[in-house]
Amino acid sequence: MMRDALQSEMHPALSPDSAEQSSSAIILPLLNNTPAKTMNRIINPMEKLIFASRWLQAPLYLGLIVAQGVYVYQFMHELALLITQIGNLTEAQVMLIVLGLIDVVMIANLLIMVIIGGYETFVSRLDLEDNPDQPEWLSHVNAGVLKVKLATALIGISSIHLLKSFINAEHLADRVIIAQVAIHLSFLISALAIAWTDRVMTNTLLVSKKAH
Repeated sequence: MMRDALQSEMHPALSPDSAEQSSSAIILPLLNNTPAKTMNRIINPMEKLIFASRWLQAPLYLGLIVAQGVYVYQFMHELALLITQIGNLTEAQVMLIVLGLIDVVMIANLLIMVIIGGYETFVSRLDLEDNPDQPEWLSHVNAGVLKVKLATALIGISSIHLLKSFINAEHLADRVIIAQVAIHLSFLISALAIAWTDRVMTNTLLVSKKAH
């Protein structure tokens, strides 16, 4: 009897309410943590997969390098034509061939910007910190700057095509020249819109940084 009394004093019986509260305190954290852990196990690999999917663009940039090689061949072909036929070409024909060479060079420059700038911006950073040949524009390239530079390059290419059309206007229909002028104006308006949008976004980021 005395032993039972001592045990009852040392381990008092729990009331039904207190027993229910203690069991709830143990079970609820387990229930709350289980769905979170399960979701993390699903979300973490999915996020890694989404981030790694950027490497799917790498073959596209390699394909553009092949396309640039094609333009190099085209440039050499037109240059050889200019050299071999130099005595048989008129001034207008020489100018058209030279403008064609300039056109090829500008398209090659556009490809370089897309390949290097696009890879740096959307795939992976290039380790060119100590490279003396690093392009100046690559140090501050981002998606906005890249879009503005591409738009500017397209305007230059369109200008070359338009100049070639003016030189060869007598062999072209009026509607073709009008269409090229309209396309060139569209490029100009688009470039201005892109530059203005990029400026507004940059100013908004600066204001938000100053506010914080």
